[in-house]
Amino acid sequence: HSAEMFALLLYCFACCCSLSSFAFPIQDERNDRPIIVLLAQELRSPSPGRSSYIAASYVKTESAGARVAPVMVNQTEEQYRALFNSINGILFPGGGVDLVTSLYARSAKIFYDLAIEANDRGDYFPVWGTCLGFEELTYLTGELALVTQNDMRDAALPLNCYRSVEAKESKMFRDLPAELRKALASESLTANSHKWSLATSSYDAHAALKKFYKVLSTNSDGDLEFVSTIEAARDYPIYGTQWHPEKNAYEFTKAYVPHSPSAVRTSFYAAEFFVGEARKNRHGFGSEAEERKALIYNYSPEYGRPNGTFVQIYYF
Repeated sequence: HSAEMFALLLYCFACCCSLSSFAFPIQDERNDRPIIVLLAQELRSPSPGRSSYIAASYVKTESAGARVAPVMVNQTEEQYRALFNSINGILFPGGGVDLVTSLYARSAKIFYDLAIEANDRGDYFPVWGTCLGFEELTYLTGELALVTQNDMRDAALPLNCYRSVEAKESKMFRDLPAELRKALASESLTANSHKWSLATSSYDAHAALKKFYKVLSTNSDGDLEFVSTIEAARDYPIYGTQWHPEKNAYEFTKAYVPHSPSAVRTSFYAAEFFVGEARKNRHGFGSEAEERKALIYNYSPEYGRPNGTFVQIYYF
């Protein structure tokens, strides 16, 4: 009888584990299973079965302890809202589409507005924009395309992190190790690949933008001083870098991208920071089946073309 009872207990334990497999516990102050979504963007030359893409280097934000789901272009606002209510943060990647008229811009605006609404009601939801995503954030906040053309498509630069004392006290940089802070200020650790920039003069002249964002760092192309890192000035967890944190660890197709130990630590610091922000959000999918269907693991990356921009790419 004792053997039968033990077997019954094992069976009950297995059933309980099975039934509760999706209901993973969320700590009182932390969600240790965050899911971050990445905006896909349309291809300039689509082909059958391929109309949009995401560079795999952004997906590897998962290395900091998150999972990733793609945001497909050209879905309905209702679909985007349902996805928003299921995930814990969003990243607007870099790219080359229009800030105003592209499908990327459309989905970015929907998610940006949802994030503002959520944070206004106390639902902590982080947003990060890289390069084009940074520019998109400034457009969405300022309601005006303020970027100035300049050529910083193949440059690694140190950060001028000391425009104000707020930089050292910012959420993004306040936990930056002293050694890495020193390296970022003195070594060329940030990969720049953009032909448009937000001039510091444009930022200073735009009241709404200046009120919403703190400037954490600036850079210069020799003629134009531009904003390179921003953080929302209020309690909104919204962040932007004109430079590419993800490239240092994962993109090896261009010689200008730095891969030194300090450069790679910069990649991981940025990823860990943003995933840490996503851990503060409690959204979740209604079922394990819905969650599995949404994740990037349903797709396979392809090896990028020789001399291309990305080592790996997801096509949709």
